[in-house]
Amino acid sequence: MTSLRTRRPFHALVLRRRLKGKLDYFLPEGDFRLAARCERMRVDRNGSILSVLLIRLPKGHRSEPDVDFLSRVLEGRLRLTDTPGLLDNGNVAILLPDTNEEGAWKVATDVSEVYPPGPDRPECEVMTYPGRNRRRRHEAEEAGEEQVAAAPDNDSDPSELFFAKPLPAWKRGIDILGSLLGLVAVSPVIGVAAIAVKSTSPGPAFFVQEREGLGGRRFRIFKLRTMTVDADRRKHELRVHSDQDGPAFKMRCDPRITSVGRFLRWSSIDELPQLINVLRGEMSLVGPRPLPTEESQACEDWHRRRLEVTPGITCTWQVSGRGQVRFDDWVRMDLHYIAGHSLWKDFKLVVATLPSLLFHRGIR
Repeated sequence: MTSLRTRRPFHALVLRRRLKGKLDYFLPEGDFRLAARCERMRVDRNGSILSVLLIRLPKGHRSEPDVDFLSRVLEGRLRLTDTPGLLDNGNVAILLPDTNEEGAWKVATDVSEVYPPGPDRPECEVMTYPGRNRRRRHEAEEAGEEQVAAAPDNDSDPSELFFAKPLPAWKRGIDILGSLLGLVAVSPVIGVAAIAVKSTSPGPAFFVQEREGLGGRRFRIFKLRTMTVDADRRKHELRVHSDQDGPAFKMRCDPRITSVGRFLRWSSIDELPQLINVLRGEMSLVGPRPLPTEESQACEDWHRRRLEVTPGITCTWQVSGRGQVRFDDWVRMDLHYIAGHSLWKDFKLVVATLPSLLFHRGIR
């Protein structure tokens, strides 16, 4: 993956391509995605804003002369600080730093009006980062309106979906095979555990909770129930006793945990039903642990870069002390994984998970 040494001269590379003209005016998708991530990190650091303008050329109008004409139109309209890219699907994307949604639509209108009205005119879409929901949250926090800032958003942010990276084919293939074999192997264990949960405490055997996954998409995670049925209601009362800093809630001696649930957590058997989520494509065997929606929404913007990849059952945090790790360091582990995940790294994390579970490192 791209190293820091590669990132430092990256903007010089963008500028050189911009000055060449024609098709070299556009960055290829790989370089454009890197430029987008760099701009996102800049926004996270300085609190500014970034808009992304997508231009969809009509079918039949994506030939080299069509793209060359668009490059000349953009060259006369864009600032030198803007970054245009040509995506693999034939669409054009433009990074507009320090530009709000209104300003981005002004650029889109100016470009569109060069073309005659009708089916040959390109379609435009604007995404702004941070999105409207996140900006409203920031404004509410600055105004001291904590009750507004804590309210979960209803929809995932289109800009976060834009930054999301789909699972590589090799990783998805391993997930399908691993989850199928895993479910066959552990189904008897899950069945016995479910009976134990159901027979020792009132309520369902399984716990289903909404969490945020790839690009902020919501999904329902499956676990064996280890707490009393009123656990969510009592969580707000116990928040002040959390042993984990940041938005995540972890409590060493959580009074909501049942007697059977304590063993299931100690042995991590309660996590086994998540193999269903892996099979469904909502999770991966290896990836950042998904947070409950409320906790994920309460994260800082830079924390949410962990949503660029599919969440997983195990990760670096899982094998590095878990609850003994500060939340910011937890996120940094996730971002380090995202920057260089590979088949070999996934294999090492899976192998490292086994002794972590056997010796119960950091388990709460």
